[in-house]
Amino acid sequence: MKVYVATRNAGKLREMEALFAGSGIALATFDGYEDPIEGDVSYADNAALKAHALHAQLRRAGVAGDVLADDSGLEVFALGKRPGVLTAFYGGAELPWPERRRKLIDELAASGSADRRARFVCALHFVGAEGREFATMGTVDGEIAVEERGELGFSFDPVFLYVPAGRTFAEMSAEEKNRVSHRAIAAAGLVTELQRAELL
Repeated sequence: MKVYVATRNAGKLREMEALFAGSGIALATFDGYEDPIEGDVSYADNAALKAHALHAQLRRAGVAGDVLADDSGLEVFALGKRPGVLTAFYGGAELPWPERRRKLIDELAASGSADRRARFVCALHFVGAEGREFATMGTVDGEIAVEERGELGFSFDPVFLYVPAGRTFAEMSAEEKNRVSHRAIAAAGLVTELQRAELL
């Protein structure tokens, strides 16, 4: 099954390709994809919004295809679960990721809280070429590290400490991360839903 992904994030696409490897889903991108304006309330709503946008863009281009969209974010408990749904815009959409991570560590330190709990959240939304829809969610708990650690991953991975491993996501290999991540849980759920619907 060929599925077009609503993303311009190369790191996210690589991770999703690894997560769906062997499932019968082959991911592709659409050069003409344009991101819709996202909301600030719901991961699930944003994932659905992006999936519907890509589905419509494909139809306008005369392409009949299944689509998949992801919306994910980091929730830091001491910061009122910010940046949350607005993770991609934390510190400003143009701020380089190393500066965003530093800003997050500094903001948590300035809060005066000893609570470093955090979690990653992922919502996936699938729209079939014929219009059938499936949605799944995944979360993974962790803590915010006191400093960046590791060279792998992307976005906030270098500051997200996965406590059972004692390492940040950026210190874990792709295979290790993909066994426990929020996106891995959501992806596994989606594969199960598509199998139940006999689409895989």
